[in-house]
Amino acid sequence: MACVIVDYNSGNLHSAEKSFQRMARETGAGEIVVSSNPDVVARADRIVLPGVGAFADCRAGLLSFDGLFDAIEAAVRGRGVPFLGICVGMQMMATRGLEHGLDTPGFDWIGGEVVALTPSDKALKIPHMGWNDLVIDTTHPVLAGIETGDHAYFVHSYHLATADNSDRLAHCDYGGPVTAMVGRDNMVGTQFHPEKSQSTGLRLIGNFLNWTP
Repeated sequence: MACVIVDYNSGNLHSAEKSFQRMARETGAGEIVVSSNPDVVARADRIVLPGVGAFADCRAGLLSFDGLFDAIEAAVRGRGVPFLGICVGMQMMATRGLEHGLDTPGFDWIGGEVVALTPSDKALKIPHMGWNDLVIDTTHPVLAGIETGDHAYFVHSYHLATADNSDRLAHCDYGGPVTAMVGRDNMVGTQFHPEKSQSTGLRLIGNFLNWTP
């Protein structure tokens, strides 16, 4: 069994790879592979899509690898392979991104738009950077053992405003509700970085590596 972390030159994958390897060893979840090869992704038993930077840049970067998105979509939507999107990797699950005045199509796996954070308290800085409490909206196997009040690490200026609140698994408060996690069917996504979220993040990674939708 192999979990593939998709490498499309969007950020440093070292910390994510190490965190997933650690939890794979602890839970007996199999091999962790970092790859941009569509054939490797197509055979994956689980897929992780990270993302750092601007929505449009990440989308363009992913599509610049011939056949890579097609392999992801065929595995996730066609075969039902468990999928985890992280940060912009989660945002790209949306219908579209509205970052920097652009209207960029997303995967349209989770209905909604990626919009700018607009905290009601003008003293709150953008980007939202640092630790914040999670508020669990919907129970989910990937959130097993994680409770409201547990901390996660965020770095972002935009979030996924879901069209259907049942797709929002968790949020945090940053001058108003901010989507922290989404999920539907065999797909989940986190706005926070589980690989940087210490015990909460490691538990989520371990849950994902052993999740059978």
